[in-house]
Amino acid sequence: MKKLKITLVKSPISSLEKHIRTVEALGLRKLHQSVVHDDTPSIRGMIFVVKHMVTVEEIDQ
Repeated sequence: MKKLKITLVKSPISSLEKHIRTVEALGLRKLHQSVVHDDTPSIRGMIFVVKHMVTVEEIDQ
């Protein structure tokens, strides 16, 4: 199954509350922190909401 490496590259300060909560739900707390999640439709939807704040890399495992 594919995995996604998600990295926070822009601060969610002064963003919409929905965006701040989505970043926190992804498990990102600090700038340049990365997390790895399974490639599921729900994670893809969360990434789409905050696509201007994160970078995404696909990892094959």
